[in-house]
Amino acid sequence: MYFHLLSNVAAFEVVLHRTLWSLLFLLGLLSVRGRWSWLGELAGQPRVLAAFALSATLLAVNWLTYIWSVTHHHVLDSSLGYFILPLVNVAIGFFVLRERPRRYQWVAVCVAASGVLWLAFQAGHPPWIALVLALSFGFYGLLRKVAVLGALEGLVLETMLLSPLAIIALAWLSWQGNSALVSADPFTLTWLVLAGPLTAIPLLLFAAGARRISLTTLGILQYISPTLQFGLGVWFYKEAFEPARMVGFLLIWLALVVYSVEGWQFSRSRHQSSV
Repeated sequence: MYFHLLSNVAAFEVVLHRTLWSLLFLLGLLSVRGRWSWLGELAGQPRVLAAFALSATLLAVNWLTYIWSVTHHHVLDSSLGYFILPLVNVAIGFFVLRERPRRYQWVAVCVAASGVLWLAFQAGHPPWIALVLALSFGFYGLLRKVAVLGALEGLVLETMLLSPLAIIALAWLSWQGNSALVSADPFTLTWLVLAGPLTAIPLLLFAAGARRISLTTLGILQYISPTLQFGLGVWFYKEAFEPARMVGFLLIWLALVVYSVEGWQFSRSRHQSSV
């Protein structure tokens, strides 16, 4: 709903503002908490900087794709991407981290893949928006999972790496007279500035909450956001939703039910065996 308010601003420029105002907000938060020592330790760690440059790029791709999809009436496609995300994480865990998914986790992945193939068949092409969102954030999560920095420090470094490019791009757009900074009304400029806390606070709360609850609970809670997006797309923004597409969504929802129930039962049995 927030990004719909900025539909008169190009998605690329919204990402630029989101990067800069997030950095300023995070630097203020870092100053309040007095956590600066880690910056000096990064000078001799080029591999860490390279890893965060890659994660920052994936984050920017995810932001740009999501904002573009919302402002161009593809809310349903964006919701599909985040429905697929937990199952993409299972696949990444298997192929990259050599994890061994359990039997019904594989069943869930296969059912979800069937749903994606059905949607691709109906549309005549793969659901690119959903796949880019799911894969970009899935691999972003992988990089952050193995990162040496915490949630706050990592997000600060990512926005610091993106900010020079954002400043150059905004300066160029402003010089050309194509930036909201020189043409937008005060209402729009206020919403752009608010992109900082509206971006950083949910990400930091997610990172903090993830450390306090089980992965099973976390996985189930992650379905709340795409469910809200789906509801907004169908009932609030009145996006076209052909009945044939429902088959693909139903398969993916079935996969999520299988995935969630299996995870809940596994967590419960492991807890009982440890008692």
